[in-house]
Amino acid sequence: MVLRFAAFAIGVWIVVNTFLSAVRTFVMPRSSRERLTIGVFRAVLILFRLKLRRVNTYEERDQALAMYAPLALLFLPAAWLTLILIAYMFIFWAIEPRPLYDVFSLSGSSLLTLGFTKSEGVVSLLLEFTEAVFGLTLAALLIAYLPTMYAAFSKRESMVAMLDVRGGTPPTPLELLSRAHRIRGLDALTELWEAWEVWFVEVEESHTSLAALVFFRSPQPNASWITAAGAILDSAALLASTVDVPNNPQAQLMIRAGYLALRRISDFFDIDYDPLPQSDDFISISQLEFNALYDQLAENGVPLKADREAAWRDFRGWRVNYDRVLLALAAMTMAPYAPWVSDRSLPRGSIYRRRGRRNGNGGNS
Repeated sequence: MVLRFAAFAIGVWIVVNTFLSAVRTFVMPRSSRERLTIGVFRAVLILFRLKLRRVNTYEERDQALAMYAPLALLFLPAAWLTLILIAYMFIFWAIEPRPLYDVFSLSGSSLLTLGFTKSEGVVSLLLEFTEAVFGLTLAALLIAYLPTMYAAFSKRESMVAMLDVRGGTPPTPLELLSRAHRIRGLDALTELWEAWEVWFVEVEESHTSLAALVFFRSPQPNASWITAAGAILDSAALLASTVDVPNNPQAQLMIRAGYLALRRISDFFDIDYDPLPQSDDFISISQLEFNALYDQLAENGVPLKADREAAWRDFRGWRVNYDRVLLALAAMTMAPYAPWVSDRSLPRGSIYRRRGRRNGNGGNS
């Protein structure tokens, strides 16, 4: 009797937690580190990494990784249904002990609404109905939320493609600022900062509540949402620190929206960073690289502040707010090559220790 009660309790516990996992993953409008969902994605990633060992070029790697997020999403309902199947095997056995094959057949028939096996008694019949409802609901959740996910993906990628037009492929601050200066003048960038501030807010909401979107790759192999984010943030940081134009508050607001979005996405994936960086903290960009870009911008006619040292200090103060999370997300998503983003990694000695999860102002913000 005790064994049957324990089996029933285990079955109910699995059912409840599996259903809550599905709700937290697709229905709850906020980020939730759902262990089952994370476990499925990690398991699929292990399989992909085994495949990537035999890949020699980035094009082959990108083509393989393009299937990672969609396949992991399809494995989610399979994992949920499997757990429901096992849970009801425990429950049916607890109600009426019978051979393993019989409870497996009864649970599978009820879950998939096949009806080729049924049991006697009102209690058992009600359990079959509830299992069928759970099975249909879990499958419907994924189907219902796929359009939502792809709508968010399409909206994200439209801005990424637009940045390719303005900033090249991959987009770079040099190309973006130089082209803007030649065509419409740097003042015209204000509308771009406004659009990207909205983009960062939307990406934060969608990529924390539907975290699988983080791993959806761009339609073009050399494009990426995270490298585009890095290019636009660096461009605004250069405008605020180095380019000799009147102060543009919208560019600074966009930078703040950007690093807050990247930090909150990083929180979901438990990426470590310093929430209160100092303007002289380590960044992955060297002063030599900054000086080289300064010279290139000058050659392209972009008006620059005369004090190069002060410009470097100001740029560093902006970049420190998003440097770590930007590079960590680029590495996690295996982003394509882009200068100052996926072309580098942080040295081990630069790993920050958390000083609390506060969204305080750091650097120049």
